[in-house]
This record gives sequence, structure tokens and C-alpha cells, in this order.
Amino acid sequence: MQEQTLILIKPDGVNRGLIGKVISRIEEKGYHIISLKITSASEAILKAHYNELCDQPYFPGIVEYMTEGPIVAIVAEGTEVIKGFRSLSGPTNPTLAPPGTIRGDFGRSWDRGAIRNIVHGSDSLENAQREINLWFPELTSQNVQ
Repeated sequence: MQEQTLILIKPDGVNRGLIGKVISRIEEKGYHIISLKITSASEAILKAHYNELCDQPYFPGIVEYMTEGPIVAIVAEGTEVIKGFRSLSGPTNPTLAPPGTIRGDFGRSWDRGAIRNIVHGSDSLENAQREINLWFPELTSQNVQ
């Protein structure tokens, strides 16, 4: 089933020069990049993106981490791209992520209040649609599948 997902290369991935490596893995897996931009995260967009985490005591650390530098936002498309990219990225905690995954190869454990795990990928079709609309308001919801 063809679907789209949001992928974010977080500030640690951008600052460490890993954009090309992440994009290569996406493309080598056979997914297509539909849209890509370098952007910055505001606290408002992060509250909307991580709406279920806003009340958690660690949320300020997430905001600090995600606003410390530029982010690369990507809409990728492919057969079961949501599950596929989450498998490609590995578990959230880079210490537990196996070698060969993006987080296993490049992520770091807790640092300055947040897990520095290089990437975000949508976890469901519903969240992918919501997240793409947040980060790519210029795309119409008709284009998000």
C-alpha cells in the first residue's frame, strides 16, 4: 500500500553532517522523497507535533533540543513507508537500537535533557497526515495519502 510519512532529521543529525547519509538510507530502501526543506522548529509547532508529551516533565528538554538548530523535514512515499522507515531508524533509544539502523549507527543516549536520536518518523497513518500538515502547510491535505 502506497503511503506517505513525515521524517525529520533533527538538529543533531544536521549539525553532525548526517543529512546525506540519512537521505541515502531512505532512497536505498526504495522510498521516494516527495518534498524536503530545511526549517526551524518553533515551540508552537513542537507542542502541536508532540501534543501527547506536552505535560511531561521532560518536554522542555525536547523543545530545547529541537530548537537548537535547523531541521530537515521530509515527506517520503512508498509501500508501507511508515513501518519501513521506523524499522530503518530503529528504536527511540539509540543505546538499544541495533547496528545498521540510523539511530543505532548515529544516535546518542541522553545528552542535555534529551535523547539525541537523529531522526523522527511518523508512527501511524493518522499521525503522518497530521504531522505532514504541520510541517508542510503548503501541501494540501489532498496530496497526503
